[in-house]
Amino acid sequence: MKYTGIRKVAEGRFLSFYEVYYETGDGKRKAYEMVSRNRSMASLADVQNEGAVESVVMIMHDGEAHERILLNREFRMAVGGYSYNFPAGLVDAGESLEEAVARELREETGLTLVQIEERMGVSYAAVGISNERNRTFIGIARGELAESDSSFEETNAGWYTKEEVRELLKTEVFAARAQAYCYLWARSTEEGTGAET
Repeated sequence: MKYTGIRKVAEGRFLSFYEVYYETGDGKRKAYEMVSRNRSMASLADVQNEGAVESVVMIMHDGEAHERILLNREFRMAVGGYSYNFPAGLVDAGESLEEAVARELREETGLTLVQIEERMGVSYAAVGISNERNRTFIGIARGELAESDSSFEETNAGWYTKEEVRELLKTEVFAARAQAYCYLWARSTEEGTGAET
């Protein structure tokens, strides 16, 4: 593939819509449609968005034994209904990633961040349509669950055991990242053999 150019098609309140032009290996010219939080993309480097981390994802457990996992059941207009996902949100200007994790966790669930156990590398939030990059944090949270403090977010947070997650995976819609992680987490045993189903 060979990048040949980019054109902004439209600009919304939060996202801009672009056509990215490229040539295939056999010489065909193509246009790829995508959205970005960057309002002024003008190059391949802008599309690649290297170095940027715009959002954080929180995979939280209720203790070091990881017996329960925190999931949001949230309404998403893009799918016209509810899905299960991990708490997540945008990083505010001047805010560290760790500060964003604690703030977003509190805003979406009412919980307090106790400990960050692992920081995963950078990933793309929706690689098929956007260049938004995020980091995922695995840790421990505690406190009383509460509804989101934003009327624009309709989320219900809950703690789920492995058995409960296995049942949810059979019947409920999940965001792809949460579905994959929850499947592996719910199948694992204390020894990590994956034999439990």
